[in-house]
Amino acid sequence: MAAQSGVLTQIARPYASALFDLAQSENQLASVETGLSDVSRLMGESEDFTRFLRSPVITADAKSQALNALLGRATVNPLLANFLRLVAKNGRLFALDAIITIFRELAAEARGEITADVVSASPLTYEQANALSATLRARIGKAVTLNQSVDPSLIGGLQVKVGSQMIDSSLKTKLTAMKIAMKEVG
Repeated sequence: MAAQSGVLTQIARPYASALFDLAQSENQLASVETGLSDVSRLMGESEDFTRFLRSPVITADAKSQALNALLGRATVNPLLANFLRLVAKNGRLFALDAIITIFRELAAEARGEITADVVSASPLTYEQANALSATLRARIGKAVTLNQSVDPSLIGGLQVKVGSQMIDSSLKTKLTAMKIAMKEVG
């Protein structure tokens, strides 16, 4: 899995860097980032859409046609729309999630922010996200952007990853630790 992630990063980094440089030079960084967040949210909400993007069975041409139809109906930044068409044409839609992640990292770095990946058992409320962001900002000393995802198997609590640091306060991890401790006793 780590090797696959490394390959995806190698494929995604040039695309993300090119989009970042172009968006920055055209003063459209915020608009492109918002559009990418919308695409990322769509991927998170629709398992079918994600499978469609990653499927090796569906040809790049078929994916391009479907993406053109979607972009024709949606209000998307023209720079981002052209970028998505290029990624589809080049048969790289399977790496779109990695491209978005790297783009967000580049944008956050340009703003002097750090990104924290947050996994929770249920979606965080606006207030909870703000409180977590403020706590991390106080601890790290930089503005923090949260990349949120949901994993119901955590049962409760959070997993927060900032750089190489991991804070795991999930009930799943605590229960696993208790199970191991009980096996050692018995």
